This record gives sequence, C-alpha cells and structure tokens, in this order.
Amino acid sequence: MNETLVIAFTAFFATIGPIDVAVMYPVLSRGMTPRQRWRTAVRAVFLASCLLYAFALFGQMLLDRLGISIPALQTAGGILLFLVGLDMVFARHSGVASTTEDEDREAREREDIAVFPLATPLIAGPGAIGAAILLMTNAGDNRYQQLAVVSSLGFVLLLTLILMFMAGQVQRLLGVTGMNVVSRIFGLLLTALAVQFVFDGIKGSGLINL
Repeated sequence: MNETLVIAFTAFFATIGPIDVAVMYPVLSRGMTPRQRWRTAVRAVFLASCLLYAFALFGQMLLDRLGISIPALQTAGGILLFLVGLDMVFARHSGVASTTEDEDREAREREDIAVFPLATPLIAGPGAIGAAILLMTNAGDNRYQQLAVVSSLGFVLLLTLILMFMAGQVQRLLGVTGMNVVSRIFGLLLTALAVQFVFDGIKGSGLINL
C-alpha cells in the first residue's frame, strides 16, 4: 500500500500540478475580491474533484464498454504521462496540462472561471484523468491499493486548494527557478513511472516477454 501511495501521489502531483495552478490563479482571478477568489478556488477544486473521482471510480466500466483492454490502457496512458513528464523535465508547458491562447482569451472574457479553465483543463486535465483511470485499473480488486489511490488524489487536490489560497506567498517563496526545480524532479519521477506503465502494458499484451 505504501508503494501505491508514493506512486499515486507522484503521478497526481505531476499531472495536476498544484504549484502551476497556484501561479496561474492570481492572473486568471485578477479584479476579483478576496472573497470571490476564495469561493472560485473552492468551487474549481470541488468540480475538478467530482470529475477526477468519477473517472477513477467508473473509468474501468467505461473501458469495458468501449472494449479497451487493461494492457492497451497501460500502454496509451504510459505514453501520455511520459509526454507530460518530459515537458516537466525541460520546464515546458505541456499541451495536456495547460491552456491554449484561445482558451486563455475565452477565460478572460468569462465571468466564471471556476469551471473553465480552472476545474478543467488546469486541474482535471487529460493527464490527471488518464492517471486516475490507470492507477485505479492497476489497483484491481485490492481495496488497500484503491484506498491509496483515492487518498493520494484527495491529498493532492487539497494541496492544490491550499496553494491557490497562498498563491502570492508561493510565487515569492519559490520564484521561477524554484518552481522549475520542483517541476523537473516530479517530471523525472513521472517519466520513470510512465515507462514502467508502458512495459507493463506490453508485457500484459503478450506481444513481448519482458
């Protein structure tokens, strides 16, 4: 269970990116009162939590309906997480964990940013959704491993909310260099996990004996 906790925490911290969200939040919430910022942050994390837990709990059912095997998910999910981790190692904004210029423009024009772009794609992006499904699928029927995944997800989401409240302090404390160092460390760990997921997927498919 301890191993699953570490793996799940690393995967969710890397794909959700609490520090990245905290850095972007002051920009997106510019012009809001402190109370509005607090309510928007709570609502965004709540909505993202609902989305991620829905995929974590019912993702396997969706895969069964679509006829997608576990090895296929492990391979595809591993590749997706590898790309996210690679961007983190080189301190680049990942296409699956950030917003486009058009999305940024739409976000500035919307009065409510809690749903878009905060809840998704910034917090509950494709990488985080893929990690939730993949980790719960790997847990199988093991209740302890399932609890470890669910708990790790909840902890990272809570950490995201706390850092959003402390966005200004986070920026001053870490600075650009500090944030890049943290990003690179978790990016390296995520790429290693992703490669292992791909290996497990290929091995499970029976195509190659690893």
